[in-house]
Amino acid sequence: MSIRTLDDLLAEGVSGRRVLVRADLNVPLDKQSGAITDDGRIRAVLPTLGALVEAGAKVVVCSHLGRPKGAPDPQFSLGPVAGRLGELLGAPVHFATDTVGESARSTVAGLADGQIALLENLRFNAGETSKDEAERGAFADQLAAFGDAYVDDAFGAVHRKHASVFDVPARLPHVAGRLVLREVEVLSKLTGDPERPYVVVLGGSKVSDKLAVIEALLPTVDRLLIGGGMCFTFLKAQGLEVGTSLLEKDMVETCRNLLERANGKILLPVDVVVADAFAPDAAHDTVRVDGIPSHRLGLDVGPETVAGFSAALSQAKTIFWNGPMGVFEMPAFAAGTRGVAEAITKADAFSVVGGGDSAAAVRALGLDDSSFGHISTGGGASLEYLEGKTLPGIAALEN
Repeated sequence: MSIRTLDDLLAEGVSGRRVLVRADLNVPLDKQSGAITDDGRIRAVLPTLGALVEAGAKVVVCSHLGRPKGAPDPQFSLGPVAGRLGELLGAPVHFATDTVGESARSTVAGLADGQIALLENLRFNAGETSKDEAERGAFADQLAAFGDAYVDDAFGAVHRKHASVFDVPARLPHVAGRLVLREVEVLSKLTGDPERPYVVVLGGSKVSDKLAVIEALLPTVDRLLIGGGMCFTFLKAQGLEVGTSLLEKDMVETCRNLLERANGKILLPVDVVVADAFAPDAAHDTVRVDGIPSHRLGLDVGPETVAGFSAALSQAKTIFWNGPMGVFEMPAFAAGTRGVAEAITKADAFSVVGGGDSAAAVRALGLDDSSFGHISTGGGASLEYLEGKTLPGIAALEN
């Protein structure tokens, strides 16, 4: 790739210049208290922000949070993020209570060298996600007015053709931040010539969400381990009873074809934890996959499956993991995800956790981030990169 980097920008000098940074501060919030439950994405952008502050830039950070409908919505305010970002930086973060309005203009205008401002949620403005190029472009013009240069450090958003990701770089000198650069370097290892055996673990709820990446990976991986809710559609394709488990009936034939083409590369669960209901306190026990009762649903992979998956992972030299093995948020159904995650950490392999729920599971289960080779900040973006798709945010930086 021919992309200019943050180091290129710093070499030119940024002291006294306004630098607009697109970050991915889309952190999970507790529904009751509004508190941040995982600040991993905030921490991930600190190296870029810290370097700009140290170099004397006037740093203007923008991000989205959640999926508001193009208008202000208090439950998706970036206010709590501004507070946490300030704590981590050890310096105040000036928060604008709108995105490109009076508060944003005055906040940016008041910045001194080496200070940081955070704009309110980009998606409070319909122009951010608009499919109308004129509307999106008009919003991009307003955002670009806050910067003399642009840094994209929001890997979790580079697969979106949004104003702050795709249109702003066309209006300002632009570079990739340290996080984006690291993500692309890591994922390039997986799509280039990975050290073998190359083992991929896929989980999550729906086959349809992962079909494109399965199609792209099958020719290149040595083993593909499938757990999570999506495994039941594959089990159904083998003619097994899956009870009331999550099932995509329209994907059964697709899964049957994938299994036929896989030449034994796909490894499916041999036992699962079934429950009477989707509830943390539901009665549950472990059964073989050919013995799932018709009135029960699978919520995790079983211990024999964990052992089999762990054996495959122990032989790997390269591992990519995306998607939990079960409903890890409920302690009764977290053992599968924990077991597979621990097996990845023990393998003598370069391991990549593909963001999203997988990264959340690592932290929720108390596993050490540093025991994985890389934890991506972008679930959807990392999958689309592995599929070989052109990512709009990366393409914009290359131009």
